[in-house]
Amino acid sequence: MNIGKAAKLSGLTVKAVRYYSDIGIIKPNVVVDTGYRDFSEPDLAKLQFVAKARKFDFSLDDSRELLALYENTERSSKEVKALTLEKISEIDTKLTELNMLREQLSKLASACQGDDRPDCPILDALSDRNSE
Repeated sequence: MNIGKAAKLSGLTVKAVRYYSDIGIIKPNVVVDTGYRDFSEPDLAKLQFVAKARKFDFSLDDSRELLALYENTERSSKEVKALTLEKISEIDTKLTELNMLREQLSKLASACQGDDRPDCPILDALSDRNSE
């Protein structure tokens, strides 16, 4: 199949499919006469796998590692679980940071009168170089 169809069926952009091909995540056949890439069903399955892994916020390297583990029938599930637990920990850290950020912004929004006067605690806090 051509790159457009592979992109559509995998839920990726043509640019992403081309990039994944360029970095070796998939290795489609190249038509000698045209130079076009010809994607197979296994290529499509890999693209779909990586697309789903990326939706779970796995990095490209993590996605590549998960794909290699998936393709290795001799692998143990403990490696996959370890990667997943690491991702959960990263998400928990991000959630904590986002909750703290939300709390700070909520306090600033509450402190702002939001009226026609020019004074604004939000802008004051953003411009304060000592508050980092």
